[in-house]
Amino acid sequence: MFEEAADASNAVRAQLQQDGARIAAVGAALRKLQPRAVITCARGSSDHAATYAKYLIETHARVLTASAAPSVSSVYGISQDVRGCLFIAISQSGRSPDLLASVAAAKSSGATVLALCNSADSPLMAAADLKVELRASPETSIAATKSYLASLAAIARVIASWTQDAALDAALEQLPRLMDSSWALDWSAALPELESATNLYVVGRGLGLAAAQEIALKFKETCGMHAEAFSSAELGKGFPALLFAQRDATLPGIETLARELGRRGVPVLLAGGSAPGTTLLPTMDAAAEIAPILLVQSAYRMIASLAVRRGLDPDHPPHLRKITETV
Repeated sequence: MFEEAADASNAVRAQLQQDGARIAAVGAALRKLQPRAVITCARGSSDHAATYAKYLIETHARVLTASAAPSVSSVYGISQDVRGCLFIAISQSGRSPDLLASVAAAKSSGATVLALCNSADSPLMAAADLKVELRASPETSIAATKSYLASLAAIARVIASWTQDAALDAALEQLPRLMDSSWALDWSAALPELESATNLYVVGRGLGLAAAQEIALKFKETCGMHAEAFSSAELGKGFPALLFAQRDATLPGIETLARELGRRGVPVLLAGGSAPGTTLLPTMDAAAEIAPILLVQSAYRMIASLAVRRGLDPDHPPHLRKITETV
C-alpha cells in the first residue's frame, strides 16, 4: 500500500504523457453530445471517485449528475430511459458483473458510455463508446490507492477537456509534481490521537466529500477503525474528527466547524484550513479542483503508518478481496 500510494504521481505522469489526443477527443465528443444528464456507476473506492466527478461536473459543466444503483439492472432487470445521457463507469478491473450489466442496460437504452478503467483489455473497456485508461499499472495491495488517485486525475482531465477549462488544464499539468510534494508531507502529528481511537469522523464538503469518503474507507479497511464520512453540513459531535478543506466556497464552513468542535473538546485534525484548538496537518497550496487528490495522498501515507502502529497489515485486510464480483 505504501509503495503503490507513493507511485500514484507516476500514473498521472503517464496519463499526461500518453493520453492527450484521446482526452481531447473525449472532450470534443462530450461537447457534441451535450448530455442532458450524467450517470455514474462504480463500487467502493471507484464510487468515491464518482462523488468527485459529480461535484466537478456539476460545478464546471453544470450538468446534473447522479449515481446509478447497479442492482436495478443486474438484479431487478430494469432498463431506464437514459437517452441523451452520459453514463460514466469507473473501475479498476472492469470485470464486475453488476457493473457490466449496468453498462449494457445503459447502452441499450440510448446512453453514451464513458469507461475509466485500469485494465485496457477488460470487458468494460470493450463495451464503452469512449474510454480512458487509468495507467496505474498493476496494483497488488487490496486497499486501492494509486488507481483511486489516477481515477480522480482522469476525471479532472476529461472535464477540463469537455469544458475547455484552461485553468484546470494548467493545474493538472502541475499535479504530478504536487503529488510528489504532498507524499513527502509529515502528518505524524495525527498518529497519537488515532493510534488508540476506535471511532472517527472524516469530514469534507463539496469537492472534498469524496476525499472524506475514501479516507474513511481506508481507516476501516486497514486500521480496524469505525470511521464514517460526513459532509460538514451534517456532522454532529462525539468522536475525534479529521477534516479536509480546499480553497473554495466551502472553506469558511469547514473552518467554522473545526472551531466549534474544538470548543466542545472534540479532538480535531484539520488539513487544508486553519482554526484554533485543532491539530493542523500540512498541505500543498493548490487549486481547489486538485486539492482533494493531494489530501488523499498525504492521508494514505499516514494511514499506512497508522495501521502498522496498530499491529495490522495494511496490504492484507481481513475478509477482503482485491476484486469484488458483485451480481
